[in-house]
Amino acid sequence: MLLHLHPWIIGQPWRIRHLDEVLGHICSHAGVWRATGSEIVEWFAAQTGAPLPKPSQTAPASAPGKQDTAPLAPGRLAYAPITDRPVIKWPDNARVAFWVAPNVEFFEYLPESRPTQPDIPLYSRMDYGNRVGFWRMLDVLNKHKVRACCCLNLEILDHFPEIKDAMVAADWDYMAHGLYNSRPIYDLTEDEERTYWQDFVIHLKEMTGKRLKGRLGGGAGYTVRTDDLMAEAGCLYHTSWIVDDQPWPINVRGGQKFIYVPYTGQTNDAGMLAWNREADHFQQMIKDQFDTLYREGAESGRVMCLSLHPHNIGRPSAAKHLDEALKYILGHDGVWNTTADDIAEYYLANYYDQVTAWIAERSAHGVA
Repeated sequence: MLLHLHPWIIGQPWRIRHLDEVLGHICSHAGVWRATGSEIVEWFAAQTGAPLPKPSQTAPASAPGKQDTAPLAPGRLAYAPITDRPVIKWPDNARVAFWVAPNVEFFEYLPESRPTQPDIPLYSRMDYGNRVGFWRMLDVLNKHKVRACCCLNLEILDHFPEIKDAMVAADWDYMAHGLYNSRPIYDLTEDEERTYWQDFVIHLKEMTGKRLKGRLGGGAGYTVRTDDLMAEAGCLYHTSWIVDDQPWPINVRGGQKFIYVPYTGQTNDAGMLAWNREADHFQQMIKDQFDTLYREGAESGRVMCLSLHPHNIGRPSAAKHLDEALKYILGHDGVWNTTADDIAEYYLANYYDQVTAWIAERSAHGVA
């Protein structure tokens, strides 16, 4: 029996307990030989007299003590194991910085890229979220005093002033998430994208009173210059990379202080549609994700994001599971109920300089 694992799948916080349970079940049985592939091959060769396969030719090893320090493309984020980093302590010694990211979106009936082809299914799904789901979701968030950081399609503010007013009343923060979910920025020139960011900053401030500090790409798309131009426009963070459970510095060409704040593709209600799973399964995922991060956060702080879409979590069958999940998480001591903006500002003020100096020293010693 072979158990084949991928760290980026089984290593997700909500899945790891299942690996623990599976291995505990298998290894509790008598008559189980825990072996590597090489050990099995060698045993088989010894039993049958078959020749062992010849080792494959490999590239010459680096000189002793010398490692290849060429940066991984795209060179934005230095590598360091989460088990070997400066320790992070959140306010009041919290273990987990917990933030909620409602994706408040608008998909055009006639997308700009195909103006003669109505997209009724996507338009209707998101319009349900804005008509009904948003308000059901908002009631639950307000009940638990969760101040969200909205992944915002900017034109929502003009199309739905009632939603804008409700978000302002709840004192939400905002991340850029495109103008519409149907207009990605992939083909913008540098000057066009620079103007895009300037306009986003100005319009958001005018409509909500808040300064734009971060972004989630998603349907809004990206260019190779996006991080550089965000930093140039005064933004602090980009959540799209989804590479870590802690904030981490992002290299930008202007040298500004700019970081990744952990978002999630796991505790994200979009999975309820993609995986054909119901909201009770999603609730258990959220609890499992939190349990792992809370346990690990005793040593060094972790970030947990809960990503929501009003057209998903705002369904009549789903909202109660959000209520239960928030009650579970916020019922624990040592949880910082916060926003991505506040996480970014805290990390930049307290850890960015320490971590970048540590990365530089690590690199100087040939570790990258």
